[in-house]
Amino acid sequence: MTDRECFYASMNYQYRTRHPFWDLFGPWPETLERWKKEGYDGIDDFGADKLVQVQHIFDPFPPFEKKLIFENGHHRIFIDEHGVMMKELIGKEKSSMPQFLKFPVETIQEFRKFWNEKMKSDASLRIGSNWKQKLIEAEQSNCPFFITADRWAGFFGPLRNLVGVEKLCMLFYDDAGFVEEMMDSFLYHIIETMKQVLEIVHVDIFILWEDMAYHSGPLISPMIVKSMMFPRYRKLVDFLKTYKKKVSFVALDSDGNVDPLIPIWLDAGIDIIYPFEVQAGMDVVALRKKYGKSLRMWGGFDKRIIAKGKHAIDEETKRLEKLIEEGGYICGMDHSAPPDISFENFRYFMKRMKEISKK
Repeated sequence: MTDRECFYASMNYQYRTRHPFWDLFGPWPETLERWKKEGYDGIDDFGADKLVQVQHIFDPFPPFEKKLIFENGHHRIFIDEHGVMMKELIGKEKSSMPQFLKFPVETIQEFRKFWNEKMKSDASLRIGSNWKQKLIEAEQSNCPFFITADRWAGFFGPLRNLVGVEKLCMLFYDDAGFVEEMMDSFLYHIIETMKQVLEIVHVDIFILWEDMAYHSGPLISPMIVKSMMFPRYRKLVDFLKTYKKKVSFVALDSDGNVDPLIPIWLDAGIDIIYPFEVQAGMDVVALRKKYGKSLRMWGGFDKRIIAKGKHAIDEETKRLEKLIEEGGYICGMDHSAPPDISFENFRYFMKRMKEISKK
């Protein structure tokens, strides 16, 4: 079976000659530096299934001008390409959280100005002048073809990019009209952009990005998600699955404990959720028992266990083996590999993933 055929068979709980597996998140930059010192050539994919992603087609364009505000030997303050002013540690840019100082939007008037200047729904602006050919080549590959939100398609995640998490959570109560205008703008933008894509190609997976939960639960109440976000999810999913060449599966990426939101997302027609962070209490085995085969899952392998060595990896693999066999689940790390994971341990983890992928 091709990688694409294997993926479809697994997601549809059908017969397959093997089970798909991939490393969806990869290592932190610090981890990669460590692995290269330990013998990693930076090329080996460990026999994982291939996938093709087209990214950044919903991003602000043109991006904000990157601007350095202040720098010393310890940290720097700058404005990034998304218009966020932040403070970051020098030398730890990719593996530590920056401090967010100011976001590009504070008022509804600033949002409208931002939208008029940077959110024209034109696929050629973000993919390039040869965008149609790029899409056709992606569709013609023998592996799953993703259109990835990459932080700018959703009804919470992109909004937090603009106003910040704390302000957004307050706006749901203080100015719901502002929130709804932002949501409706993103809904329009996604649909208008995807119309151009789906005129040309069939897409295997469309991925929303929300990141709307933390260790203990969602950042906003399920009641608000149900009343304000569900109708927009439903409209978007219905469009994606019926327009022209269509999308087969809609996936949603959110870290943290999203258990209270899963029923809402499933009712909206979302097929796949990931990454199911174990340290946030997300147990894919328990969730399959709770939600059944309507919930398809990626991830769920506790990345902290990989650092503990081969025996611990074997035990976690045994815990997930039946779920892999059942289908509707692609096993992988529950997020990026931190630098306490040695290359030897990661290589063994991928070896075990390859072994259990064979029927």
